[in-house]
Amino acid sequence: MKISKLIESKVMLAPMAGITDFVLRSLIREHSAGALLTTEMISSEGLTQVKDTVITKLTEEHHPISYQLSGHKPEMIAKCAKYLEQFADCIDINMGCPVNKVVKGQDGSALMKNPELASDIVKAVKDAVDIPVTVKIRLGYTADSMNYIPFAQKMQESGAELVTLHARTRAQLYSGKADWNHIKLLKESVDIPVFANGDINSVEDAIRCFELTHADGVAIARGMLGDVTLISRIEHWVKTGEILPKPETSENIKIMIKHLNEEIELRGKEVGMKFVRKFYPYYVNGFKNAAKIREKLITSDDYNEVMSILNMIAGKELVLN
Repeated sequence: MKISKLIESKVMLAPMAGITDFVLRSLIREHSAGALLTTEMISSEGLTQVKDTVITKLTEEHHPISYQLSGHKPEMIAKCAKYLEQFADCIDINMGCPVNKVVKGQDGSALMKNPELASDIVKAVKDAVDIPVTVKIRLGYTADSMNYIPFAQKMQESGAELVTLHARTRAQLYSGKADWNHIKLLKESVDIPVFANGDINSVEDAIRCFELTHADGVAIARGMLGDVTLISRIEHWVKTGEILPKPETSENIKIMIKHLNEEIELRGKEVGMKFVRKFYPYYVNGFKNAAKIREKLITSDDYNEVMSILNMIAGKELVLN
């Protein structure tokens, strides 16, 4: 499948380690039929040692889907890409993750300091698979070394068919504000599609980003936490020009309940309940006593208690499974 077909909706789920798992991708797909989903970042080193069935799990409904790989060894990443090709419509190479444990291993945004190695990785993956290869990058490693334009141009020359730019440097991590002006400059400097990433937390943000950058699409990350319908609402605006409202709190909590139950089904009760704790602060907010309720949810190991609280918020009768 060509990259143009994969990005027709102009919206992409950006990869987030420990977040964009099978369950979250499934929840998003229930509302969005066309957005390009992206898996969690998959370590090529780890995948070589253990074929993680939780990470690779998908259904036919998940397509179109991109599998994202991290690493700094061209041959190893290419081998992993070839293995993932049986699941994927696209392979994305992570050159933007700013987390210390990733960049210390020379992976993620550390690759922006070594364009030649990054180029070798893209070429190796491109030679290994018959599906599109894309890259996700940042502005540069630091404010003094913002090399995103020549870096992206080199990735294009090496065979990358799309670049997603998170408009922060590695040094910024997730602080400060994403500077979309740089996305506009990149769009003017390469021939391949450019997707904008960073601080797109609403349909209105997406509209402003499109208008400023003229990007080919937007990659939604933290903005959809606690709001899995955001991607579909942006898609709806792209198609119709209509801005749909966010779901009511009660409807969003119903989605949270489904999220919890499906994580338990995937991972088991004990692990699943602990896994979803990171999501409660995003789903449970914007109403009286939300902070106290979040605290109870995060600290509870009792499924019935958690369900009681969530059903109370949703305004429905207690349902225990």
